[in-house]
Amino acid sequence: VQLQASGGGLVQAGGSLRLSCAASGSISSINVMGWHRQAPGKQRELVGSSSSGGSTGLVDSVKGRFTISRDNAKNTMWLQMNSLKPEDTAVYYCAARKLGSPSYDYWGQGTLVTVSS
Repeated sequence: VQLQASGGGLVQAGGSLRLSCAASGSISSINVMGWHRQAPGKQRELVGSSSSGGSTGLVDSVKGRFTISRDNAKNTMWLQMNSLKPEDTAVYYCAARKLGSPSYDYWGQGTLVTVSS
């Protein structure tokens, strides 16, 4: 499975960005897709995830501002980020997990999001 993340960039606080993650390869094995981020000097953290069945979840720090969506037919997942804050600055990674896997099995290359104050 290959994952290609895109859509990062520089935006002012309060602005919006939409990240995309396109999956290819043995995608039938994928159950959960998720967005993670790693800010400078910090550990990577999960932002949110989407299951093949349609359920989604987001961490509290982005609830009400970010939305995850997924189109299984297009093998694509999106992260709509609104009301961005400087603390959202990070490299955002998409990842995928196989059914029954305890951790994410596949990772994309990351896309940088920079939010200026």
